[in-house]
Amino acid sequence: MDPDPRVTVVVITHNRRPELLRTLDTLRSLPEAPRVVVTDNASRDGTAEAVGRLFPEFVLLTPGRNLGAVGRNLAVEQVESPYVAFCDDDTWWEPHSLRRAADLLDTRPRLAAVTARIVVEPSGEEDPVVADMRDSPLSGPSWLPGPALGSFLAGATVMRTDAFRSVGGFHPGLWLGGEEELLATDLLSRGWWLAYVCDLLVHHAASTVRDSTERRTLGLRNTLWFTWLRRPGASAVRRTLHLLCTVPRDRASLSAFARAAAGLPWVLRQRRPVAPSVEARLRALEVARASSTARQYVG
Repeated sequence: MDPDPRVTVVVITHNRRPELLRTLDTLRSLPEAPRVVVTDNASRDGTAEAVGRLFPEFVLLTPGRNLGAVGRNLAVEQVESPYVAFCDDDTWWEPHSLRRAADLLDTRPRLAAVTARIVVEPSGEEDPVVADMRDSPLSGPSWLPGPALGSFLAGATVMRTDAFRSVGGFHPGLWLGGEEELLATDLLSRGWWLAYVCDLLVHHAASTVRDSTERRTLGLRNTLWFTWLRRPGASAVRRTLHLLCTVPRDRASLSAFARAAAGLPWVLRQRRPVAPSVEARLRALEVARASSTARQYVG
């Protein structure tokens, strides 16, 4: 098949050179031949040098410090295509999925993003989060290509570039860890729709160098910050108390709550509760996630 210029792939990375090089090699071989933009978040393992040497056709950004998810914002500034595919350094897109995603977005102007089915490598089993998306409690218009979503996964989503820019991209205050929820909610507040599409496919071979404890801490901290940035007062209080009662009683949780409390001044300054229609969707998701096995790190 001919190359498809409608989608640009954006990848952020930090100190994961082997995983990143595998992902980039896979992206290079896709039949869509997408343009690829890599933001190296100040890696110290020779990542930038390796990418420049082995993948000279890709755009490499080196901001000189670890921007977290904001590294994607920097990369999207380089995007000229109508759609951007987010890809982590330990995920990669199945051939033809990017083309299929672009076809779906072409014909649905109010659809902001489509999130793919994720399989875990090397087992080939579905990631537990897939069941959450497939069984989403949200209803949506009949033209959606799959279940309506309240959020998305940055390592497995193709998004309309203009929609991403319309809400300012990823919030710099959250840095990394569940950062998608705030962006997704702001898209919903502007009338955009998000959907899960089962015939899009992403592979995930989880990095062996990730710090799972820090990941859980950041995820919980950002859940608390999101709650107070966008949820109405009663919902924010209820959600906070629920997390206090349900998260593991360990140092990671204590650190998350302490970090969340330290950031409360800026959170309250930027607080903008959503409209009742959006809050109803967030509440439905909250209820559904209470029994999810895929989201335990946030309570």
